[in-house]
Amino acid sequence: MKIGILSSGGDCPGINATIRGVGKTAIMHYNMEVIGIHSGFSGILKKDIQILDERSLSGILNLGGTILGTSREKSFRKLIASDNDQASVIKQSYDELGLDCIVCIGGNGTQKTACLLSQIGLNIIGVPKTIDNDVWGTDITFGFDTAVNIATEAIDRLHSTASSHRRVMVVEVMGHRVGWIALYAGMAGGADVILLPELGYDIDKVNEAILDRTRRGKPYSIVVVAEGVETINKKRPADYFTKAIELATGIETRETVLGYIQRGGNPSPFDRNLATRLGGHATELIANKQFGRMVCMKGDKVESIPLSEVAGKLKLVTPGHDLIIQGERMGITFGK
Repeated sequence: MKIGILSSGGDCPGINATIRGVGKTAIMHYNMEVIGIHSGFSGILKKDIQILDERSLSGILNLGGTILGTSREKSFRKLIASDNDQASVIKQSYDELGLDCIVCIGGNGTQKTACLLSQIGLNIIGVPKTIDNDVWGTDITFGFDTAVNIATEAIDRLHSTASSHRRVMVVEVMGHRVGWIALYAGMAGGADVILLPELGYDIDKVNEAILDRTRRGKPYSIVVVAEGVETINKKRPADYFTKAIELATGIETRETVLGYIQRGGNPSPFDRNLATRLGGHATELIANKQFGRMVCMKGDKVESIPLSEVAGKLKLVTPGHDLIIQGERMGITFGK
């Protein structure tokens, strides 16, 4: 069999580990031929590929980013869904490359596009990746652990500054539509206020929580907020909360926006192993000709589900999450 591998969407620690997991399993165990497709889905049409052999897959386990390059291509997905001629061209490129399957590594948009490609007749396997941990159908995605580690380390470092200057520090972390990083890094970093897109907030309750800490002899606070939390006039959360808190409490307040640093650099050991397991299982599905599926984690087991069940869905933080319940029991404010 001859398989292709592509990565699409934002870069993320662990993509290279996944490419290695798929490719080495395919070559060493199943005797498959493997090609890498450059620059996401557009590489299929352009036939922009490279042969992946054991040598080219060596030394990439610990590398961040992706050796295949990536891109965001919503227009590509729209063409598949609405243009039969374009779909035929894609199918023709797939056939001309002599592929038996394409492994698509990416987040929600990638899995949606992968599902559409499957529906027009291509053999597809999806592998979920995102630091946001919001792909539906899997308990965890690789990249999340690394991002949480980076965010937690930043929060740890800000404690000393906040304490020394008796300030409130507002830390904005990634998470456009979900608050997984904010929740996990905030709890691990000992934040006093954690704000998530899923829960909303009452700014008066946030301010009162900070003032209450001051009254109890705790003159500094750490506020962790996901970038997707909606604010008045659509301001960046860090900017909005910094100004609102200082105005209402009179306490000096500073902001830190972690930004892209959270998804750069080398993957954590956990993410390297997770990516390796997911990649290996993807190759096993191909060998068994179980196409149109996305590999996933259920507890500690690697499984798979139909791509059709994943497309268009988000995995959200729920109010009943045990970290939220435990956090509230310990006096952490979630803005409600």
